[in-house]
Amino acid sequence: MVEAVLEHQRVEPTGSFPELYAKAYRVMLLARILDEKLASLYRTGKITGGCFLGRGQEALSAATGLALRNGDVFAPLIRDAAGRLAFGEPVLDAVRTYLGSALGPMRGRDGNVHRGRPREGVLAMISHLGAMPAVVNGILFARRLKGIQGTVGAASLGDGATSTGAFHEALNQAAIEKLPLVLVVANNQYAYSTPNTRQFACADLTDKAVGYGVEARKLDGTDLAACLRGLGEAVRRARAGHGPQLVVAELLRMCGHGEHDDASYIDPRIKQSPLGRDCLRAAEQHLRETQPADSGQLDAWRREAQQQVDEAIATVQREAGPDPSTEDWCALSTRHLIGIHSELLPAVAAGGVLDLP
Repeated sequence: MVEAVLEHQRVEPTGSFPELYAKAYRVMLLARILDEKLASLYRTGKITGGCFLGRGQEALSAATGLALRNGDVFAPLIRDAAGRLAFGEPVLDAVRTYLGSALGPMRGRDGNVHRGRPREGVLAMISHLGAMPAVVNGILFARRLKGIQGTVGAASLGDGATSTGAFHEALNQAAIEKLPLVLVVANNQYAYSTPNTRQFACADLTDKAVGYGVEARKLDGTDLAACLRGLGEAVRRARAGHGPQLVVAELLRMCGHGEHDDASYIDPRIKQSPLGRDCLRAAEQHLRETQPADSGQLDAWRREAQQQVDEAIATVQREAGPDPSTEDWCALSTRHLIGIHSELLPAVAAGGVLDLP
């Protein structure tokens, strides 16, 4: 099952907790190495657009992806490389999207972080943060109407997203309908460069769940074990019919908002506090101390992850981008809908009314 991570397969959260911990660590390691390689390509001008890293948030992200199972829905954000990998996204999907390959899920046509495979449960991110929970709500409610049971939807958020109207509307809707929604908030202390003290006045972000009658829990986002247990419990309760769950993880973004941002606004005292602990190093130290993996095994995992990333980069660098002269891209997944009543569109453009049967 550990090898499944490296084969781009969904990693089911089975086995003992030490086994789950080791799987999560390998996902975190792969995500960190992938992020570092993408950042290097960005700095050398090989990536157009932005480059956003999940450094410091891998434990929370990996735990989210591992808590879900086949058939669930995951709405990741820009720092969720670990969660995407844990949920089954191939490394090639990430590399192809960043490098603009026509073979990627977005066919080289969209921003590097807006990739997804909705049919497989991975939603493409909406840049307006706070918007994704409502999308997950819609999918969960549609499944209810279809009689589909037992699935959960998880939406990643930052602390800043909890200040948006879309977040509160979606939370209220999910609470009223008792939807199996899990809201995963990475409280990384800054909404871009705005500190928490300028974002919200409540004592704790979990307080935002109280008025909506939603269960909430807070955990240490630098502690992989705490993340695995906390997310696992939240997903279990949502799946068991207890309604939406809010999970708030306290941590620190250990990089800028993107590679274009030097993060000079981050208070050095926060970096020196427990929030500034590197979750990947902490997880590795735990594995060394509890001895489920010796130094040789840890080194082997790192080499395997590095090789996988290097091979993916080499493969994609040989692939072509989209050719506008042959591109047949369609904005709708249900392609035949694009042609319905197309002959009437000129009349609509001229101010007419489209009268559909």
